[in-house]
Amino acid sequence: IQGYAEGLQECINDDAESREFYCDVIIDEADKMNRMVKKLLTLNQLEFGNDQVVMERFDMTELIRGVANSTKILMEQKGIHLELENSEEAWVWGDEFKVEEVITNYMSNAINHADGEKVIRVFYTRFEDKLRVSVFNTGQLIPEEDIDKIWVKFYKVDKARTREYGGSGIGLSIVKAIMDSFHQQCGVINHEDGVEFWMELNTK
Repeated sequence: IQGYAEGLQECINDDAESREFYCDVIIDEADKMNRMVKKLLTLNQLEFGNDQVVMERFDMTELIRGVANSTKILMEQKGIHLELENSEEAWVWGDEFKVEEVITNYMSNAINHADGEKVIRVFYTRFEDKLRVSVFNTGQLIPEEDIDKIWVKFYKVDKARTREYGGSGIGLSIVKAIMDSFHQQCGVINHEDGVEFWMELNTK
């Protein structure tokens, strides 16, 4: 940001197109920093238990449809095919706002890393009193040595590739902190053709 701002100040490129490019970079980088600071504040509140958890009963299917609609344009731009395997209601207990944050993080992750056939599949696995929600994307697998570390703050599996997406390395640590605040499980599974991220909530 400082470098591009100084470039503008010194009129390194005095044509309108270059100035616009410099401004776009500054705005884009400032936006990334803004989002990262907000995520850090959220994570800080969660880690220190200052963030209040409001447990309520809500329909997970409706929540997923909402997140899917908000990311629809991005998926279309990247040529990604979304498969929502569950159309029936799925009532669970949790803090709906925070669960939406988890699903949004999983979907963003899937969009950023979808490759090959470029398919994202959202599906449920039902247990006796729990619902497991999974977000799967085709693409590269996560190296086994990184599996346990991806939930750690600022950890990136492929730093060069993650940078391309403007990733902060905070999203999955927020997911873990949220699920810990619910006393519920989350995880990741490598498959032959892609990666599945999952989370569980009580149904009763």
